[in-house]
Amino acid sequence: MDSARYWEDRYGQNQTGWDLNGPTPALQAAVEGLAKDSFLLIPGCGFGWDGEALWSKGYRNVYLSDWAPSAKTAFLQRVPDFPEAQFVSGDFFEWASQPEQAGRFDAVLECTFYCAIPPARRDDYAAAMARLLKPGGRLMGVLFTFPLTEAGPPFGGSLEEYEARFSAPFQLEELGPTNLSIPPRADKEVFFCAKLQAS
Repeated sequence: MDSARYWEDRYGQNQTGWDLNGPTPALQAAVEGLAKDSFLLIPGCGFGWDGEALWSKGYRNVYLSDWAPSAKTAFLQRVPDFPEAQFVSGDFFEWASQPEQAGRFDAVLECTFYCAIPPARRDDYAAAMARLLKPGGRLMGVLFTFPLTEAGPPFGGSLEEYEARFSAPFQLEELGPTNLSIPPRADKEVFFCAKLQAS
């Protein structure tokens, strides 16, 4: 699950249960009020429905990332005027470690990426987000709350884990139920918002 081949196989076999065939209501609500020139990142974006919705609303500094090249291909076919360089294929953590990405983003939008990476990489995830965000930038989105399992992806998690992982250098501003979950995920996810504190 930590390779492009794994995710390409999932797409090829149509094993895409995470795909909503449209934008995520909680993510779209989360960006309301953000300036149109904000730098936004959606890691593990899949087919990029949320990126497409933001682009159509005039957000021109939205960046997408996904392991699978076919996800990027499908997105660019739907949104041909989107800059190809703003959709990154391949290893997210390798890309995030590049010097030019440090402190670049005003917000990172989370939906199904955290739950899809191996749980052993969750500390790497938090560190990458702290590196990518500007001081005062926010990591926000939805996280699953079903029990952690080795049978994923998706893997689960708990409020206690999220509270611990998204404390310093973050300040957890919100963590709780959302009424914007899609019906199959109702009562299985929470919305969170963590602000990166200035060092």
